[in-house]
Amino acid sequence: MTSNSPRQQRRSGLRLWPVGPVLSLAFFTAITVASVVFYAGWDLLGVQGIKTERRLDSSTLFDLVKLSFGVVAGAGALVALIVAYRRQRVDEDGALRDATRLHTERFTAAVGQLGDGFAAVRLGGVHALAGLADDAPTRELRQTCIDVLCAYLRLPYTAETDLPEGDVAARHEYLALREVRHTVIRLVRDHLRHPPEHPRSWQGHDLDFTGVVFDGGDLSHSSFSGGNVSFVDARFSSGISFMSARFSGAHVDFTDATISGGISFMDARFSSGTVWFVNAKLSSGGISFTNARFTGGSITFASARLTGGVINFVRTRFNGGAIHFVNARSNSGAIIFSDAGFGSTTIDFSSALFGADALSFSDGSSDPSTGIRWPVPPGIRIPRSWAPASITSDATRARAATQPQSPGD
Repeated sequence: MTSNSPRQQRRSGLRLWPVGPVLSLAFFTAITVASVVFYAGWDLLGVQGIKTERRLDSSTLFDLVKLSFGVVAGAGALVALIVAYRRQRVDEDGALRDATRLHTERFTAAVGQLGDGFAAVRLGGVHALAGLADDAPTRELRQTCIDVLCAYLRLPYTAETDLPEGDVAARHEYLALREVRHTVIRLVRDHLRHPPEHPRSWQGHDLDFTGVVFDGGDLSHSSFSGGNVSFVDARFSSGISFMSARFSGAHVDFTDATISGGISFMDARFSSGTVWFVNAKLSSGGISFTNARFTGGSITFASARLTGGVINFVRTRFNGGAIHFVNARSNSGAIIFSDAGFGSTTIDFSSALFGADALSFSDGSSDPSTGIRWPVPPGIRIPRSWAPASITSDATRARAATQPQSPGD
C-alpha cells in the first residue's frame, strides 16, 4: 500500500529479539516443517517399513555424507538469512531515524516562517508545512503538520466587520492575514480531494477547527471518509462551501457553531458517518442542502437555535440515514423541504418548537396556527400536537376507507 501503512504508523522504534532465541526458534521451526513434510510423504507413498542393511556400500555412505553436509549448509544458510534480516531491519530503522531528523529540521524552519511578520513569508511556511505533511515518514508526523496548520487558523483573528472604520493599515493587515488563512483552507481541501490510497491524501486524519472564525473558504468536492473534523464553537461570518463533498465515515462536528454567513452542502453526498449541529446558532444566511443525497449516516440539529436564516432541503433526495431536530427551536428561521424526495430517511422533530411559517413541505395546505404545510410526507416524525384537528380527522377517515369491512357492517 502507501508509505503510511498501519505497521509503519505504529512503529516508534526498532524492536529486535536476541539472536540466541531467534536461532533456536528458527531451527525448531525448520525441524518441525521438515518432519511434517517427511511424514506426509511417508503417508502418501503408503510405506510399510524401512529396509535395513547390515553393511553400507560406498554409494549409500556417500549419500549420507552429502546429507550431512547439506544439513550443515542449510543451517548456515538459515543463520545467514536471520543475520541479513536483522541487518536489513537495522538499516531501515537507521534510514527512518535519518528521515525523521531531517523532517524535524525542516519542520522547525517552516514553523518559524509561520511566525514571521511578513505575510509572504507566512505563505511560504504554510506551503512548506503542507509539503512536509506529504513527505512525512510516519502517520504521526503527518498529523503533527496538519495540527499546526489547523492551530494557525485557531489564532486570534478579527473579521472584516469588526475592523476600525477608516483604518487603512488595519485593513491591509487583515487582507494579508486572510490570504494566508484561506491558503490553509485551500490546501486542506486539495488534500481531502485525493482518494484514501493516494500518498498525499489527508483523508482519515483529524482536523481541529475549534473556535475558528471563517470569513469564507472553499471545501467543495472534499471527501470526509474517516477521522474527526471539529468545527466546535466556530464562527461562520461569511459563506463556506461544502458543495459536492462526500461524507462517508468521518465525524464532522459543528456543535455550538455560530452561523451568520451561510454554509452550502449543495450536491453533497451523505452515505455514512455523522454531522452534528448540536446547539448551533443560525442567525442569518442559511444552511443549504440543495440537491444533496442521503443514503446513510446522520445529521443532528438537536437543540439548535434558529433566530433567522433558513435550513434549505430544496430538491434533496432522502433514501437512508436520519436527520434529527430534537429540541430544536425557531423564532424567525425556517426549514424548507421544497420539491424534496422522501424515501427511507427518518426525519425527527420530536420536542421541537417552531414559530409560524417555520416548517414547510411542497404541495400541501398550510396550517394557519403553526405555519406547517400539510400533508407531512411519510418518514417524518412530528409531535401529535402539531397536527390540526381537520387534518387528523381526514387522515383517520382515509385510513378507515382503506380497511376491509366485515359482513353485516
